[in-house]
Amino acid sequence: MKDVKQTLLDRVSIRRYERETIPAETMDFIYDAIRNTPTSYNGQQYSVIDIDDQALKEKLYELTNQKQLKTCNRLLIFCSDYNKISLLAKKKGVEMPAFTDTMDGTIIGIIDASLAMMSAVVAAEACGLGCNCVGYLRTVDPKAVAELLKLPKGVFVVCGLALGIPREHPDLKPKQPNGTVFMKNCYCQDSEALTEGLADYDAIVTAYNRTRAGGTSDNDWCAHIVSYYDHAMNYRILDYLKDQGYDIKR
Repeated sequence: MKDVKQTLLDRVSIRRYERETIPAETMDFIYDAIRNTPTSYNGQQYSVIDIDDQALKEKLYELTNQKQLKTCNRLLIFCSDYNKISLLAKKKGVEMPAFTDTMDGTIIGIIDASLAMMSAVVAAEACGLGCNCVGYLRTVDPKAVAELLKLPKGVFVVCGLALGIPREHPDLKPKQPNGTVFMKNCYCQDSEALTEGLADYDAIVTAYNRTRAGGTSDNDWCAHIVSYYDHAMNYRILDYLKDQGYDIKR
């Protein structure tokens, strides 16, 4: 098993996997790591759908065109989940507030599911597996994904995680430098210095994209990421959340 430093600092996204099955004891370890994730109130406002059915993975691939969904050995879908607590509250006669109608309730479920996914990433990487976070499962066709996964009210997809034995070893992507990420005691007040640091990083990403193994491009960082934001303006996530019982009012 990899040590903590190697696990965290050498992580790369893997999209191509061997056909080899992940050992049961490895999945048990990943499960345990997920279950031990810190959550708000210890409410554990998340659930995980573990998909090993190839036909279902193929259907999700057809929706997303994300090859890692059909080549991975296991696909974990991390969901915000207030259905479970609602079921038990009903059984015990405890009145359940409309917490899913608040922004805070929605955010808490997303945070819990995201933290759980990161626990899975670290556990999988430590065991030598490759993984890839697939946010597109949340946005590509939320209603179709919810129907395929048979999600009840109070549950929605936050992110997917493809797992498998790596079949590729991509170059490590450059990340923002310390100076643009870490700020002392308050948000950086020197906008000019912050912008210059980001511009330097943008140039580093541009150079990386022009020389990286496995396919090059002329993409920079800033305009490329903003183009994703522009595309995402067409998503109708609020409508989807209402369908799933999250009628956010405040």
